[in-house]
Amino acid sequence: MEIPLLRYHSVSLDQISNPRRKSLLHFKHKSLFFSGYCFSFSKRKWRNRFDRIRCCSLEQGLQPPWGLKPKPKPSKMDVVERKGAVLEEPQMRKQPSSGICSQIEKLVFNKRYREALELFEILEFEGGFELESSTYDALISACIGLNSIRGVKRVSSFMSSNGFELDLYMRNRVLLMHVKCGMMTDARRLFVEMPEKNLVSWNTIIGGLVDSGNYDEAFQLFFITWEESSDGGSRIFSTMIRASAGQGLIFAGRQFHTCALKMGVADDIFVTCALIDMYSKCGSIEDAQCVFDEMPEKTTVGWNSIIAGYALHGYSEEALRMFYEMRDSGVEMDHFTFSMVIRICTRLASLEHAKQAHASLVRHGFGLDIVANTALVDFYSKWGRMEDAHHVFDKMPQKNVISWNALIAGYGNHGHGEEAIEMFEQMLREKMRPNHITFLAILSACSYSGLSERGWEYFKSMSRDHKIKPRAMHYACMIELLGQEGLLDEAFALIRSAPFKPTANMWAALLTACRVHENLELGKFAAEKLYGMEPEKLNNYIVLLNIYNSSGNLKEAAAVVQTLRRKGLRMLPACSWIEVKKQPYFFHSGDKSHAQTKEIYQKVDNLMLEISKHGYVPERKYLLPDVDEQEKRVLLYHSEKLAIAFGLINTPGWTPLQIVQSHRICGDCHSAIKLIAMVTGREIVVRDASRFHHFRDGSCSCGDYW
Repeated sequence: MEIPLLRYHSVSLDQISNPRRKSLLHFKHKSLFFSGYCFSFSKRKWRNRFDRIRCCSLEQGLQPPWGLKPKPKPSKMDVVERKGAVLEEPQMRKQPSSGICSQIEKLVFNKRYREALELFEILEFEGGFELESSTYDALISACIGLNSIRGVKRVSSFMSSNGFELDLYMRNRVLLMHVKCGMMTDARRLFVEMPEKNLVSWNTIIGGLVDSGNYDEAFQLFFITWEESSDGGSRIFSTMIRASAGQGLIFAGRQFHTCALKMGVADDIFVTCALIDMYSKCGSIEDAQCVFDEMPEKTTVGWNSIIAGYALHGYSEEALRMFYEMRDSGVEMDHFTFSMVIRICTRLASLEHAKQAHASLVRHGFGLDIVANTALVDFYSKWGRMEDAHHVFDKMPQKNVISWNALIAGYGNHGHGEEAIEMFEQMLREKMRPNHITFLAILSACSYSGLSERGWEYFKSMSRDHKIKPRAMHYACMIELLGQEGLLDEAFALIRSAPFKPTANMWAALLTACRVHENLELGKFAAEKLYGMEPEKLNNYIVLLNIYNSSGNLKEAAAVVQTLRRKGLRMLPACSWIEVKKQPYFFHSGDKSHAQTKEIYQKVDNLMLEISKHGYVPERKYLLPDVDEQEKRVLLYHSEKLAIAFGLINTPGWTPLQIVQSHRICGDCHSAIKLIAMVTGREIVVRDASRFHHFRDGSCSCGDYW
């Protein structure tokens, strides 16, 4: 068998760097990590047993979990005696109507789980019935399908009270029911009490532990089952690879990859997809791509895994390219594919690609899918297309709290505070329970739109009416709201009265308020607090630099610059980009590398001349991340102005412009863009490092507070 990843060989802890070695040694002690396993490779066909593997942890005498120990395999005499055992005569039970049982089974077969459990109430009410295994099997499927803890308790109680004798198959099904419904405490007890276990039993409990985040216990049980039987199959390997991803241990994942190769199950689709996910989450996208390339048949799940891997690490363009490769390959795409692509488009601010994904979503029959449509609502909301967002939202047959949050946040981000409040109130009327993200969205909406009274009303109602304890993020919104009104002393008092230690976001909100209102002393205090929490975060120094600069304290500003140089922090030039005809175009301040440079600069000059007739005067007091010694020369040609000029030249007059800015937009550009939107009649949406700015008719959705 040819090994696709030749570099995946066993390594010792001595070969790993000291910090990594220390963490693995800790993991070895904590979760029985199998550093003692060793492998060698040759071109011979691998045998299906680990004849050279040993579990060093168990040899060291570590106590197995829950009192479990490897059992010796039963002898033939044990099997004969067990088969010959005489069962006690069961008590006579009433036989239920066969129609009820068959109806329950039919309902479950058609995935009408809730109706099946409602029909089961008849049997519960009468009591004393003896059901067939097939009916219990159907009821278990109904509980799993609904993820109903109450249903699990009802079915388990009925089994127990009616003396149903469970065989190994049914014990495994009951175990699976508890695992799938998240009842891991009961699942552990059932597993320990099982008189007989097979590979399905072990796989079920280990998979449940991994799904619930109990990775250490999963590793422990893996070693125990491996001592009993080294014939794990592909499922156990995919599960343990997921456990390795959960722990962020690429070394463990590579060991399992090696095991899977030796056992001949590395090409199994579940193993392959688990490997792609593991390598992606552990930071090795190259290894994930290598595994994907070696897949004998690239399935939908495989494509989704590699696309998600690229998206996870910020390689949005590459993820989008992989999506189009998937589409061209003819592989069927599912709702997860489309929801991922829409989120990628949100990150790239790619309206055209998102529209294509939306059309494909409908064309492939996922037009009503809640996950994909929620991603669409989020995309349209984030880029100011609230009519489109609301249209998608209204068409959704079912909505969850995430769908509501996306729409409320969209209205709030673009300064439509009243609409956000209206949607929040409608959410409450429809009995949808808000969560802490909902309140973050509505408080932000009140803050952005200056709706102080409503903001305080909702803030107080969190704990009073909804039993949601305000978090630091909610306090930061209220500090921003107070700061927007110029109530800096009240904002500072709110920080000091918080029932927890103030966070960096809370101090940053106060610092921003001090910058806008030029409160030098309080700004210095907030900045010092931030320096202690985030000493290497450039933005904190930049905001204080702006406070000094705008207030004329040039000596203090120079001292901040010296601090930046001493710390090695450098103000990188800002970058803005715009998408035209599905192609992104990037600009830096004073950039002259573009093919249309002459036209772009001429357009900027014309725009500056035009808006100067409406009162525009360049503001030279701002010293922001765009800035270096050539500030005065490039002030009129900041990156966002160049991107806007390019967009005006190359797009129809009725289309809005969408700009992404890597830094916080400067005051001069903010003033200029408001007037550019007015004189050109264009809508301009700028997403900077602070927030969204929706420019229209000479005003901005931020209310000049950012």
